[in-house]
Formats: sequence, structure tokens, C-alpha cells
Amino acid sequence: MPFKNRDIISIYDFSKSDLLHVLKVAAAMEKTPRSSLLKGKILGTLFFEPSTRTRLSFTSAMEQLDGQVMGFATSAVTSARKGETLWDSIKMIEQYVDIIVIRHPQEGSARLASEAAKIPVINAGDGSNQHPTQTLLDLYTIQKTKGRLDNLKIGMLGDLKYGRTVHSLAIALSHFTNIKFYFIAPDALRMPKEYRDALSEKGVPFEETENLFEVSKDLDVLYATRIQKERFPDPLEYEKYKGIYRLDKTLLTHIKPDLRIMHPLPRVDEISPELDDTKHAVYFEQAGNGIPVRKALLALVLGAVK
Repeated sequence: MPFKNRDIISIYDFSKSDLLHVLKVAAAMEKTPRSSLLKGKILGTLFFEPSTRTRLSFTSAMEQLDGQVMGFATSAVTSARKGETLWDSIKMIEQYVDIIVIRHPQEGSARLASEAAKIPVINAGDGSNQHPTQTLLDLYTIQKTKGRLDNLKIGMLGDLKYGRTVHSLAIALSHFTNIKFYFIAPDALRMPKEYRDALSEKGVPFEETENLFEVSKDLDVLYATRIQKERFPDPLEYEKYKGIYRLDKTLLTHIKPDLRIMHPLPRVDEISPELDDTKHAVYFEQAGNGIPVRKALLALVLGAVK
């Protein structure tokens, strides 16, 4: 599909060729860090939920393309506090900007925003549902650090129930050849049935386990996630599972020499800093890859590149 004026809401909306095209444009963006492709364009960043990497990388990406940014980083400073609906907020904000990036705690909020707006909307995370731009930078990171997106065994560790990054990434990787997933989580935080069923329908194999070391030697990529306190309806349930997994140097004797460890960040206690300087840790590089990937998306959607 053409990208100009296209909403970026769900990874389900992307074909394999779409994904590869974004990665190709991102690689070109990385080679030419600054340009005036989006001069005169304004990005509206609407973050109703906390964000560091996503918000700042979108801002940096837009400014490196000579565009401008306006928006907010918390709903506390918006008219939502006065009772304004999300629909009305979007209808108002589209008068000021050329493209909207939205993060919101409610599932389906980005889709609603896209229905309200006459300008393109990019989903920067809607509750525990989807985070498509994170998925694209995750794919870009895997491609750069492993040299391929086919023939991979991917471990996903931690909060797979509420972790929107693993939901989107599993669907994206299902487009590629000879992929196998290992879902490593306690039963209460297992990958939701919706995503397991989607993989089964496409014939993508997966195993589920609570024990990382049962499968760690098989993995090419280990994608760790934090246990997300803010997603748990019951604080006592969070206390039960926090700290259940912690990666440290003991892992290094149970893995392939070329394993890559990823994490969408922020981390809490699930990855020890002692792993940061090992060849396996790519999570800070992963965060940095948000710049070229989000530059590619902004330029594609605004029609500056094809």
C-alpha cells in the first residue's frame, strides 16, 4: 500500500513488503542523518501516558528532518482534565498540525483518533494493545544485529500478557520464514490467546515455558520485558510477579555465542547492568534505532519519500 497520508495504527495493517520498505527507508535515513525533507511540517505529539524514548525519538526525528513539534507529555495539562472527549481533542488539534502521534492508556484509542482526524495518525502505544513503531525499530534492530529476519528462534520473556511490544513483534515476525517463538512467562502473564491463535493460523510454531534455561541455548534473540506495574488491576498481583526474572552474567553460560538481548526499556530489575557491556546486549542500540525508523515513517506518511 502507498504510505502517503496513511494511518499507522496496528501491525496487522502491514504486509511483509510494507515492513521491508520501511526498514529500507530507515537504512537510508540512517546514512543521511539530517535533511530538510519535512521543512514547514508540524508534528503533534499527544502523550496521555508517560513516555521517554518514544516521545523524544519522534521529536528528534522530526527536528532532524527540519520539521517542527508541538504537543504535551502528560494529560494533566490538557482539557481532558475538564472532561473533553478524545474525539473532540483530536478534532481540535488537527487544526494546528500536519500529523499526530498519540499514546493513550486505553486500547483502541489510536484507532478512534484516526477515525476522528482528517490528517494521518501514528499509534505510539494504546494501552496493552499495540505499539507498531516500536515493532518496526525492533525489526530494524534484529536485521542489523543478526543480519536477517528469517531463520530465527526468538525468546520473549516476562510480561507477555500486558506487553504490547511483544504482541506487535510476534505478529510482524510471523511474516518471515522459519521463525519459532519461545514464550517464557508465568501462566498468569502468558501470551494472550488472540496472538497464539494468530500464529497457529499461520503455521508459526511456538513453545511456552516458565523456565528460561530450558530453552536459552536454542535462542538467537532474547526479548526481555519488565513486569508492568501500571497494567495490573490488582497491586497485590503485581507484587506476586515483580522480579520473577532477572538476567545476569550467569545467563552467559547457557546461550549461543551470538545471542542478542533486546528490551524495549525502561528496565527495572529484569536485566542486570553487568550485561550492558557484553556483546549480547543491544537494547540501547535498539532505543537509538527509533530515530531512523521514525524518520522513515514520518517522511513516508507525509509524502516526502515514497
